Amino acid sequence: MRSLIDVDSSQLSIRRQCELLGLSRSSLYYEAATETEANLCLMRLIDEQYLATPFFGSRRMTVWLKKAGHVVNRKRVQRLMHLMDLEAIYPKPRLSLANKEHRKFQYLLRGLSVNRVNQVWSTDITYVPMSRGFMYLVAVIDWHSRYVLSWRLSNSLESSFCMEALEAALELGCPEIFNTDQGVQFTNRLFTGRLEAAGIAISMDGRGRALDNVFVERLWWSVKYEHIYRHDHQTTKSLYQGLDTYLEFFNRKRPHQSLAYETPWDVYQGNVMVKGPMARP
Repeated sequence: MRSLIDVDSSQLSIRRQCELLGLSRSSLYYEAATETEANLCLMRLIDEQYLATPFFGSRRMTVWLKKAGHVVNRKRVQRLMHLMDLEAIYPKPRLSLANKEHRKFQYLLRGLSVNRVNQVWSTDITYVPMSRGFMYLVAVIDWHSRYVLSWRLSNSLESSFCMEALEAALELGCPEIFNTDQGVQFTNRLFTGRLEAAGIAISMDGRGRALDNVFVERLWWSVKYEHIYRHDHQTTKSLYQGLDTYLEFFNRKRPHQSLAYETPWDVYQGNVMVKGPMARP
């Protein structure tokens, strides 16, 4: 299969092509992940509603879809939400034993004043709908400036594209604290070991806490409502190019109210100072 860059006019290696496109190497050879047309429609609706009500689990989401006129059952909604890597955000009782497959890291940001760049970075994965399928997007963001340090696309939830995003971000700097959720992509030894080797303190969200990774969640809202839902991407290449353009705009041209209407780029580069530390709950 031909790569996304025209191989007849490029002498770049496959690895370099993937780096330039922001894709994991496996994604170069595969189309976007697909589902039936009916399920893709439901997934799009679930994705939009989840951004508005992240506390909706499969039960409430099923009720909402039925009231909107869709014939669904909870089992189907559960499967689609699992495929989209969505889970209701609310405090949950400890009904099962802790997973012993990975080390547990405490949440380090409660009450912390975030007042400088490279103090705290965080990452997350989101489902991205396309015209005939879907992809997954991971991004690494600097909390103080909201600057998107790196991002990658993948057609699966494998860990490699998250590692590629991490390595790309570390080429730009090194944070004091790196915050993630407890997803398997971020709790595996390769990911945590890379952070520890760089002397970075690891912070992990408490299960069911809506605010622990709030700045990445706000990024997803902006990406989807300002770009994804406004465009009908037919191919992975089109999706990449659209995201590349939008995230460049987000970083360098889009004023942020929380940054006194400065851009993430200017704050991250130290061209302007944002007064007032941000304290975490």
